[in-house]
Amino acid sequence: MATPVLKARLQSDLTDAIRSRDELRAATLRMALTAIKSAEVAGAQARELTDDEVLAVLRTEAKKRREAAEAFAGAGRDDRAARERAEQDVLEAYLPAQLSDDELATLVAGAVAEVAAGGQTGMPAMGRVMGLLRPKVGQQVDGARLAAEVRRQLQA
Repeated sequence: MATPVLKARLQSDLTDAIRSRDELRAATLRMALTAIKSAEVAGAQARELTDDEVLAVLRTEAKKRREAAEAFAGAGRDDRAARERAEQDVLEAYLPAQLSDDELATLVAGAVAEVAAGGQTGMPAMGRVMGLLRPKVGQQVDGARLAAEVRRQLQA
């Protein structure tokens, strides 16, 4: 099986970061590649991840950095929070662009209207609306952000 393009790009970028002595980028890419390797060997049998699975690992790692930055900022550790945000920025450069709030609201409104036409309204329709939207938005919206917008529109 060929190496996924994204994983190969991460490895190449790590080499470039080491050569250019970019400590933050190199450390972040090492961490990301370690997380990918851990995901590859998890389970009953080791396997190579697809690009979509690598993206999922990167998204998880970026989310960890965002949550850690919030925790450090809340504890008054601004230096550590800044480092976590910088690592998050490095990881997010490899993720697909996120939908804007307006684009997301428009997509959700369309899905809510479609489900409402089928007779389901309010919070009981949340599962149906999410089921319609998930394939449409793919990797362009964080699941929590999507759920929050669906919840907001269903409660309105």
